[in-house]
Amino acid sequence: MTPLRPAAVAGAFYPADPRVLSSRVGEMLDDVEVLAPRLGFPKAVIVPHAGYIYSGPVAAYAYDALMPARGIVKRVVLLGPVHRVPVRGLALPDAEAFETPLGRIAVDPGAGAALAELPQVVVSGPAHALEHSLEVQLPFLQRVLGDFALVPLAVGDASAREVSEVIERLWGGPETLIVVSTDMSHYHAYRDALRIDAETLTRIEALASDIHHEQACGATPLNGLLGVARVRGMTVQRLAACNSGDTAGGRDHVVGYSAFALYEGAAVAPQEAGRTLLALARAALAHRFGERPEAPRVDMPLWLRQSGATFVTLMQGGRLRGCIGSLEARRALGEDVVANARASRR
Repeated sequence: MTPLRPAAVAGAFYPADPRVLSSRVGEMLDDVEVLAPRLGFPKAVIVPHAGYIYSGPVAAYAYDALMPARGIVKRVVLLGPVHRVPVRGLALPDAEAFETPLGRIAVDPGAGAALAELPQVVVSGPAHALEHSLEVQLPFLQRVLGDFALVPLAVGDASAREVSEVIERLWGGPETLIVVSTDMSHYHAYRDALRIDAETLTRIEALASDIHHEQACGATPLNGLLGVARVRGMTVQRLAACNSGDTAGGRDHVVGYSAFALYEGAAVAPQEAGRTLLALARAALAHRFGERPEAPRVDMPLWLRQSGATFVTLMQGGRLRGCIGSLEARRALGEDVVANARASRR
């Protein structure tokens, strides 16, 4: 094992200066406008991998959806197609960590053992050395998730079934996130690309696992993920889509980009979440004033463990009796409601 896989495309695909890079990623995330409350986060996302000026704003939609996962997701399984060095199967790196201008990310030491008996999994330093499809995702992941372990898989000549087998082996629970890196069609005229990509986007939404490489350069890892998603009954949400002719390129020969989020289980309705949060706040107040012997539990369900910010307002007889909260998420959503309820009335 080599100790480090250094950044290979910093200064080309994204800024090499740490402060500039952090600011740029933050700006792209801030530009995502989502008004609905985020109650939970995706198990898997599909993201593009061009230079940030081209596809960064689209990728930001997927990573913004992962904001609530900070502190919960501790392992990221990242799959992307090889562009420079061919490989048979799926390649793990020979490095113990990946480096970006934002710092180092440890490679999960347990992944190799978990995949050791699968013949389609190999170790290849050259397959990773200059591969951008994985590297460009790392600054976004560092900014959104903070500390996590990485399982980077450079996908070469493999079947969708072989990829699905690897993904299933690494599936885990809420601590594990699956990220598939792929662009859409390449080098068609703008209107032709819109037509081709529209069909591909619809097929992704249908969880079709027979997408061709002419439709998506990362079709192999994409098909593997979609096959697993179909078997597991996951739901998929299209977050954003465009092409380089919409961002920073001409329209004679464009590349398509898209972002998707894939979810396990049923979505939490805002009304249901509101009732749960209100009950938590009331229970916290009852405990503070001695009307309830036990403090409220906030460890379940999962969406209460996500990072979130709240305000708690107390009214009595139409009069304001207390109000406290924050606009910045600093702890789990459930913990924030309980703490603010306790602090709202001194």
